[in-house]
Formats: sequence, C-alpha cells, structure tokens
Amino acid sequence: MTDAPRGRPEALWPLFGALTTLAGIGPKAAEALSKAGLSRPRDLLFTLPQSGIDRRVGTSIRDVVPPATVTVEVEVVRHHPAASRGRPHRVTVRDAETDFSLVFFHRGGDHLGKSLPVGARRLVSGRVELFDGVAQMVHPDHILPPDRAADIPPFEPVYPLHAGLAQRTMYKATRDLTEHLPDLPEWIDPNLRAREGWPPWRDAARAAHAPAAMADIAASAPARARLAYDELFAHQLTLALARGLDRRRKGRATAGDGTLRDRVLAALPYAPTAAQTRAAAEIAADMAAPHRMSRLLQGDVGSGKTLVAFLALLTAVEAGGQGVMMAPTEILARQHLDGLRPLAETAGVVLEILTGRDKGAERAAKLSALARGDIAILVGTHAVFQADVAFHDLAIAIVDEQHRFGVAQRMELGAKGNATDTLVMTATPIPRSLELAQYGHMDVSVLDEKPPGRSPVTTALIDVARLEEVVDRLGRAIGDGAQAYWVCPLVGESEVSDRTAAEERFKALRARFGDDAVGLVHGQLPPAEKDAAMARFSAGETSILVATTVIEVGVNVPNASIMVIERAEGFGLAQLHQLRGRVGRGSAKSTCLMLYRAPLSEAGRRRLEVLRESEDGFRIAEEDLAMRGAGDVIGTAQSGLPRFRIADLERQGALMAVAQSDARKLLADDPTLETPRGQAARTLLWLMEQDRALSLLSVG
Repeated sequence: MTDAPRGRPEALWPLFGALTTLAGIGPKAAEALSKAGLSRPRDLLFTLPQSGIDRRVGTSIRDVVPPATVTVEVEVVRHHPAASRGRPHRVTVRDAETDFSLVFFHRGGDHLGKSLPVGARRLVSGRVELFDGVAQMVHPDHILPPDRAADIPPFEPVYPLHAGLAQRTMYKATRDLTEHLPDLPEWIDPNLRAREGWPPWRDAARAAHAPAAMADIAASAPARARLAYDELFAHQLTLALARGLDRRRKGRATAGDGTLRDRVLAALPYAPTAAQTRAAAEIAADMAAPHRMSRLLQGDVGSGKTLVAFLALLTAVEAGGQGVMMAPTEILARQHLDGLRPLAETAGVVLEILTGRDKGAERAAKLSALARGDIAILVGTHAVFQADVAFHDLAIAIVDEQHRFGVAQRMELGAKGNATDTLVMTATPIPRSLELAQYGHMDVSVLDEKPPGRSPVTTALIDVARLEEVVDRLGRAIGDGAQAYWVCPLVGESEVSDRTAAEERFKALRARFGDDAVGLVHGQLPPAEKDAAMARFSAGETSILVATTVIEVGVNVPNASIMVIERAEGFGLAQLHQLRGRVGRGSAKSTCLMLYRAPLSEAGRRRLEVLRESEDGFRIAEEDLAMRGAGDVIGTAQSGLPRFRIADLERQGALMAVAQSDARKLLADDPTLETPRGQAARTLLWLMEQDRALSLLSVG
C-alpha cells in the first residue's frame, strides 16, 4: 500500500550537516543561530536578506546628503586620541574633494594606528552623519586597503540578525554555502518555469543571497519567486499525497432517494440560493462516490450553511445511516438543535442533542437509542468524542467551526462509523491563498450568496467620548421594542480580564435600564447560566445582552437589530465582521455601532473603514490578510497553517493555486513519483523536510 521513504539523497547531505562547516561560523555563532531556530546550513539557505545597502565606491562625501551610507577611498591625515575617558578617538581623513572624521569609541589608539597609519590610503564604508555641522563616520563598517575593494559587495545584503551575530558572519557563511550548493534535478514543470522566467534552483538560491539592487529583494524578483514556489509546491505536494491516501481509503457509497430532502425543501418559506443548491449537490455527489468525502463548506455570515448541512444529514438517513453534527460550544450546539428541530419534524426524523450536561439515566437512554439506530441525527459538543458514545451506523460527521477542533479529534469522530464521510464548516471567510494552504487536501464548496430576507446592516463609527449619547439612543430603541448586543472590549489574552470589562458594563447598563432589562454572557459563566441568559434574550425577556466575544459565532436572535462593539479598534477585521453578523437576521432595520477611542492608528482607521464600506466577508478577509499577515488572520492557536520561510502568502497568494494544480497533475500523471520529474520532486520533499509525505505514496 505504501512505499517507505528512501534515505535522504546524498546531494543534500551537506545542507543537513553542522553549521560549523561554513566559513566564519564557530561554536559560538552556531549556538546563537540555533537559538534562533537555524541549526543546519539548509536553515541558513532559506533565511534570505531582508534589505540591502548600496556600497558602490564613490568619489567624495561632499555631494552626499547625510545621514547616508557611503563608500570612498581616503588618505589618513592625522589621529586625535581620546582627550579623556568616554571621549572618542578621531581620525581625520581626506577623500578626493574634502576632509571628514572617522570616529571610534572604546577603541585603543595603538590598534587604530596600525589599521589606519598616517599617510596610508584606505577604502572606508559606513554611515556619514553631521555632528555640530561637521561630517563624520562613526565606526565604519569596512576599512580595507584599496587592493581589497572586491571584499566589499557593491550592494551588501542585510540579513535578519539574532543576538550574538554580526552581518559579516551571515554574509561570509552564506557566501560559502551558496558557492558549494549541489546542482539538483529540476522539479518545476518546464513550461511553467519558462513562462515565469524562473532560474534553475541553484542559480536562484545564489541570486537570492547576492542581490544587486533593492528590486532583487522584492517577493516578485525571479529568484525569490522561484524559491517561494518551491516551498508552496512541496506543501501542496504533501497535501495532494494526503488527499490521494484519503481517496484510496475504503469509503462507502451513501446515496439517498431524495424523499426526506424534498419534504424539507417543499416546506421552506423561501427557495434556497443557487449557491446552497450547488453546494448541496456537490456534497451529495461526494457521498454517493465510493471514496470517503473530505469537504470544506465555507460560507459568509448568514449564507445558509445550516440548511446545506442538514440536507447532507438527511442524505445519510435516506440511505439507512445516521449523521452527527458537532459544534465547539454548548450555546452553538443548542442553537443548531433549535434551528434543525422544525426541519427534522417536517422530515419525520428523530433528532437529539448530547452535551456534557447530559448525565445519569437520561444520558444512558440517549446512548442506547443512538446505538440501536433510533436517533437518526445527533447534534453534540466534545461530549460525542467519549468512548461510550457508539452509533448504529454513522455515515456522515459534520464539524462546525472546524478550526476549534484538532485533526486528531475529527479523525476520532470519523472512526465512530464505518468509512464515515466528513464535512467541515466554517463561517469565517478565508482568503483563497490561506484556504489552499490550510485545506488544500480537501474539496471546497463556497456559499457566496445570502438567502432572501436578510436586511443589510448600517455600520457607524463613533468616538467612545460620545458613549452617553449612544446609551441614550439605545434607551429609545429598546423602548420601541428593539433588542441589542453590547460587546465588551478585548482586554488582553486573559478571559478573566475580558470578563471584568463585561461585568463593569453590565452593572452600568443595569443601573440605567433596570435589572430585568440587561443580561450577561461571558466565557467564565457555568454553561447552565450562559444558556439561561441566552434563552432569556432569545425569548425577548431581556432587551440588552452584554457579552464578550463568546457570541462571535453562530448566535441567532432574529429580533436583535443593534450591535454595539466597544473599543472596536482592538478587534480583528474578521472578528468584527462575525460580531456584526449577529444582527440583520430578521426584517428589522439593523445597525452596528463601532465605538473607538481617538486617536486611531492608520491601520485601525483603515480596518474600521473597510467594515463600514463592505458586508462582503470574502473581501473583508482579503483586506485582513493584506493588513495583518497570514499568521494573525488564522490565529497562532489555530493549527493547520504552515509557516513558510520564503513564501509570502499576502503577496504571493496566486502562486499557491498554481502549486496546487501542478502538484495534483504531477501525481495524476506519476502516482509513484518514479519519472525523472517525480524523482526530482522526492528530492524537493526531502529538502523541505516534507519527506514523511513519501510514506503516503501509492504503489499502483
């Protein structure tokens, strides 16, 4: 079934050796590099210059506007030793047109006398600044005899540095490394390489470490773009191999006759959108196929994912199986239950919920009904993972807000059935490049339309100095029967401090509007209290719900038409979009008030203005990526997004889609990677430390 990975190709051995084999790196520098996560020559190779300094030799400093880096040939005129402790040693030098000073602190005169003897000619390179109107160069970066001019690169790369390292060390080591690089076989499709104008791998690595101008440091420079593509291609090859394994794993063909689905669709007060119909058909086709389904359903706030998911669950029931829908929190699970119950009654299927709150005889009764097959569809939280939860015949597992669950948990859920199909859902629109990086092994269905009946939300930005005015307006609105969420600021990493902010606002609003008018929900509340507060708000018993971001995902109260977000500048774009999505779910005109504290930073203002101008979650997600970068958008705690050393997903996202189709095509043409290009791709996987993926190779 699998082909064990062969040993690392011999050509790569030097790249995985000790750093001390490189020029200029002794044990001390090697230790400093390893603290920064760079422990082998390969790591250094993928640490590219972040900028550069023009060190072309000029005639004189006279025409330079300080501060500026200059390289000139000078004659040493005289030394001015330090007059007292703490004063610098100065050396007057003369270039072709003028005199200036070289300045040295804590440097012995004897040493300087030897390196800069009076009357000698030297090449000096460093930053020229004005001090009391006089030009000086403090601690030149380079002092060399003119015949060693070749030792100073005309354009010197500047590397990201770590404690205990000097630029000179990095420069020397990377020069030595790139001089002795192996000539590796080509893994990029020749037509693609020719179209993009990319150099061969060894030439690209050398060029990336020897830029001749700032343009060579840009992500779009051919050498850099090629190395970025190598990284993305290795990643997509790994995902394509995992996808291949998924498709070879024994699946089950789950094909329903449509009776239950037709019953539900006929009873709906509206017609599904074209996007919902398309996604439901894609999922049904996957379920009917003999391989296991592994699909992502991605939809913006309020795009109608729940209906699509329920149609998939009904397909399983029509075929004689069971379905489970998992939610990350009890609030969300109960909400799914409330939303699905009327649909289940219409279809005539038994729907139940299982959470950590189920205990004793009630839990035992549910478990035995589930094992007998009497419960057709189960909605649940993490409680479903427990060992004693057994299904009669689990055909499909649906995981909502999947980033809150680990891959291992998803697999555990799938293992509760026989060749169970898996559908994962997210209400957070993901930029295309991140979607491919994180879910490249899955098939994707996108809901990019909103069902009829959802009203647009008016978004206003208001200075927090006008808080009293906002509270007065809120009072008038709830007097007219409106309901409002009031989301409190993020206070930091701690849920406890966020809770304090919510409790303070809760007390203030209760003092103003009365104890019965205001509810409170935060992550630290016991589940029963949280649910009770939500239930009171849903039933219209409370007019204002003060909350932390616990309400960010999935909470559905159609009558709520006002969302106040306090200190909105502290939230991410995607999070603000999710919070705003809690209103506009009914027919009432809805408003989102984003309170900010002036003055706003440029980035903070841009973020809030993007939200005021757009309700398109996909556009907002792309803006978020451009502003904050990939790591922040996905969130450091959410695993699944690889860390690329060279590829920049904000600027090179389009390369990810090319890499995915290229990787899938290569494996379709050469499933065992035995052709010359396939063998080269194996070398790439070893180089990129993705060699574990080789164990997923098909052997025919």
